[in-house]
Amino acid sequence: MSDLLVDVRDLVVDFPVGGPGAYVRAVDGVSFTMGPGHALGIVGESGSGKSTVAAALLGLHRGTGTRLGGTVRVGGTDVGGASAAELRRLRGAAAAMVFQDPLSSLDPYYAVGDQIAEVYRVHAAVSRRAARARAVTVLDRVGIPDAVRRSRARPHEFSGGMRQRALIAMALACEPRLLIADEPTTALDVTVQAQILDLLHGLRREEGLGLLLVTHDVGVAAESVDELLVMRDGHAVERGPVAEVLAGPADPYTRALLAAVPRLDAPRKPRPARETAAGTAAASAGLSGAAASGAAGGAGAAAGASGAASGAAGGASGAAGGPGADVPVVEALGLRREFGRGKRRVTAVGGVSLAVRAGETLGVVGESGSGKSTLGRMLVGLLEPSSGQVRHAGDEARGIPAGVQMVFQDPVSSLNPRRSVGESIADPLRAAGERDEAAVRDRVGALLERVGLERGHYDRYPHEFSGGQRQRVGIARALAPRPRLIVCDEPVSALDVTTQAQVTALLAELQQELGIALVFIAHDLAVVRQVSDRVAVMRGGEIVEEGPVDEVYERPAHPYTRQLLDAVPLLDPELAAARRHRAVGPS
Repeated sequence: MSDLLVDVRDLVVDFPVGGPGAYVRAVDGVSFTMGPGHALGIVGESGSGKSTVAAALLGLHRGTGTRLGGTVRVGGTDVGGASAAELRRLRGAAAAMVFQDPLSSLDPYYAVGDQIAEVYRVHAAVSRRAARARAVTVLDRVGIPDAVRRSRARPHEFSGGMRQRALIAMALACEPRLLIADEPTTALDVTVQAQILDLLHGLRREEGLGLLLVTHDVGVAAESVDELLVMRDGHAVERGPVAEVLAGPADPYTRALLAAVPRLDAPRKPRPARETAAGTAAASAGLSGAAASGAAGGAGAAAGASGAASGAAGGASGAAGGPGADVPVVEALGLRREFGRGKRRVTAVGGVSLAVRAGETLGVVGESGSGKSTLGRMLVGLLEPSSGQVRHAGDEARGIPAGVQMVFQDPVSSLNPRRSVGESIADPLRAAGERDEAAVRDRVGALLERVGLERGHYDRYPHEFSGGQRQRVGIARALAPRPRLIVCDEPVSALDVTTQAQVTALLAELQQELGIALVFIAHDLAVVRQVSDRVAVMRGGEIVEEGPVDEVYERPAHPYTRQLLDAVPLLDPELAAARRHRAVGPS
């Protein structure tokens, strides 16, 4: 057992809740081992306990009132029985952790190099000059260009991918034997994600690091680890070599998890013919083809309420048929948006033209900084274009036009934590002049049911909901004023794959039922393929390729589109290894 890097036996974690003596079990009897240089991926939905297991390896629950059972040994240290001094030596020197959000892990007031140097000095008796030199060395090691100069920059001066590299550099400063990465690529676009995964692979190969990768993205795990541990509700339901688990999952939950993963090579689900407004009631009686494919039952629950709520959630009538049906719901003509002044002026969107019609979904993809979110905000009137026009139903839009709504990436920041979700959904109704409080509450209740929640959730607050449920609240709020157009800006990027499947299925069903036009902005190309009719690929503020989604994905004309598609994680470890071999040469 002495050669084991990690030895976890029957780990139990109970979190304190409510009054004294009240606990909820987050992890129940999990066991696993890791040898030096080994890579283990822990996958599962949000709330499965995977991040709790990772935190237990470093004793991060110490002093929080959390109860731990079982044994955890890392690098020969008994984490449960370790003294404070022993834990300090363990953290950083033997094992280090890279968190999901580098902005919350880095101090905005201090240079990145100084923060890395401070971590190094905690564990090594060296001078400030030697610590700064070590910071430059590890920044260079993780691929930060011009590391000496960039070490003096502050976190806000780094891109998202560079901040994540800086966190990995900080973790490497003390030469740990184990790197614990908790959702390290969730917020990154596909090309930067591929770079980070290649970096982790290179570190394992060259430094002999053990890697514990916590992720809800099975594709990311498939490219990065030797073994998979699948968790559900605090339990380990399956463990084995990654190729065996992916090729022949033994547990029904693992099969459901894999089935929910959007894939580039999977045939697109057929989108049923769009109904006219008169046929909306018939459509609301059941799931559309896309909605029926949700891996879990969330969208199905939404369908059960659709009959009662279709009148309340409807009202995009006219969008789906009748006079003017061929007029685009939204049209952009030469849109341009610049930020800053003089020499610091930056063009975020430069000369974009596009149109979206009723019942159609336009996917917009591109790397961070490509201008896709700026474009979306101009389409709904949240940003004024520097030049060009936005037309809604043929008329030039001024300010925020009626009939358009937006669903944001982070429902936590777009919902007021001091107000109930019902009140947040009711805001657009009251803004439109509705004064009958009974009618408002009834309509909000119908909308909650329509998106798969319950009328009784009206008086609950955002913190009482899961991430997927909060996103459903955001969709209900967007539906409240009966919009013709909804712009979704990264609506599923922070969700696990089964919740992601439920939310996209719900959007597809609502679009089919109500004839709404959707603009779906995302960096996940596999998700975009499943939900879109057409796709626009953005780079440097311009659309470099646009067309029917199958045509663009199967026969990309622009090199940048091919580069994006090549960076999407594969669910086949052998293909992923072959792709890495072609890119960087033999290991």
